[in-house]
Amino acid sequence: MRVYSTEKDTLDDILARDFSETPDVSDVVKKIIQRVRTDGDQALYQLIEEIDHVSLDSLAVSKDEIEIALKTISPELLTVMEQSKENILAFHKKQVRQGFVSTEESGVVMGQRILPLSRVGVYVPGGTAAYPSTVLMDVLPAKIAGVKKIVMMTPTDSEGNVPAAILAAASIAGVDEIYKVGGAHGVAALAYGTETIPKVDKIVGPGNIYVATAKRMVYGEVDIDMIAGPSDVLIVADHTANPRWIAADLLAQAEHDKLAQAILITTEEGLIEKVQAELEQQLAELPRKEIAEAAIESNGKIILVQDLAEAVSISNQIAPEHLELSVAEPFALLGKVENAGSVFLGHYTPEVLGDYFAGPNHTLPTEGTARFYSPLSVDDFIKKSSYLYYTQEAMNEVASGVELFAETEDLIGHARSMKVRRGDK
Repeated sequence: MRVYSTEKDTLDDILARDFSETPDVSDVVKKIIQRVRTDGDQALYQLIEEIDHVSLDSLAVSKDEIEIALKTISPELLTVMEQSKENILAFHKKQVRQGFVSTEESGVVMGQRILPLSRVGVYVPGGTAAYPSTVLMDVLPAKIAGVKKIVMMTPTDSEGNVPAAILAAASIAGVDEIYKVGGAHGVAALAYGTETIPKVDKIVGPGNIYVATAKRMVYGEVDIDMIAGPSDVLIVADHTANPRWIAADLLAQAEHDKLAQAILITTEEGLIEKVQAELEQQLAELPRKEIAEAAIESNGKIILVQDLAEAVSISNQIAPEHLELSVAEPFALLGKVENAGSVFLGHYTPEVLGDYFAGPNHTLPTEGTARFYSPLSVDDFIKKSSYLYYTQEAMNEVASGVELFAETEDLIGHARSMKVRRGDK
């Protein structure tokens, strides 16, 4: 990993993210979306053959397929998924909002209602790996919010089957309908609907550049959660950090994607060499070595700083998806963290606990968007509606002021709406 020092390197050099140029797939995605809008199911079958090289008899996953999946996975994995579900539910139930009503002596009543979205589409990526954890993380907050129908889209393997772990997680989480469609065509089907797949109100879940581009293009027709980019982790470490553990956590993110970013910020110059040695040793043993090695070489960084305050300051500017505070007193730093998707405190809280089991959501803002985005939550599956009631007396009391406001904006029709209720011409 490249090593930087705040004593020798400029902040611009330290913060620069050296990615290969991302290809522009807009034209391809636009054509895919148009085909799905025009030809519906027929386009989906054709696109699945053209892009995924799979011929399907049905787009929908059957109940039999789900039952077989539940019997196929190990009882141990099923138990862990159930435990994870309970942890996720317990955490996210605390996010539930309540509406409110305000009644004033003048006769004015106003309030806000919290309403669940009717239909939500959950996109679960496939390809290089299967992610049942994403199913639980994206579906369970929607269930808590009271979403009436949850539709899941996920690509199949080369045989036209969805991985058993994905189907088992969907069953545990309570997904209503599952379809064997991935990519931009899956997003388009959710946004516009087809003969088989219902149109939804919102699409959530990560995916590749085609999925991300499609989500961006259909935004406005439906809502989306966020545009997810490559995953990242930033570790702040002091003299108490274990270099073996630090290296393992950096590689845990690097194995996701060749574009993933792994950063270590430390006050300890002696820790750097030890972490580098551990990275080399652990990489040699990693099944996804090629991916992790490319990510470490292209986007990995070690930053030597003067103190932990400087470490957190740099972290806030990077705004990582995952922030590990691998220090002696992590809670002393927590209050200084301004920008991070999720924070992992201490030496015994690796980021992977959050990926699978602990309870907080693992669908997090990437590529520095933690400056303004938040983790997926129950809030993502609700909408708010306000209401207002005035008595005649309460309206008359404020009418002249409202009319003045409207006339100031040259909206005479607005002013008349008040005047006619007072009997004015």
